[in-house]
Amino acid sequence: MSNVVKTYKCPICHKIAPENKYKPFCSKRCADIDLGNWFNESYTVPAVELDDTEIKQLQEALDKTPENEE
Repeated sequence: MSNVVKTYKCPICHKIAPENKYKPFCSKRCADIDLGNWFNESYTVPAVELDDTEIKQLQEALDKTPENEE
């Protein structure tokens, strides 16, 4: 069996840190900074803008699902 300790770089400060309870961050401070980045919308998830026709088609498809049929 191997006694290798996994290390990784903190995504905020880039310090190499052994595994800990704040993984993948090296500390609570870096975890809090990351959370703040999400709250401040520094990070975003890409989205595709739909036109009115596409929205209508999606709504019609959703209306036809078994759980929406009466």
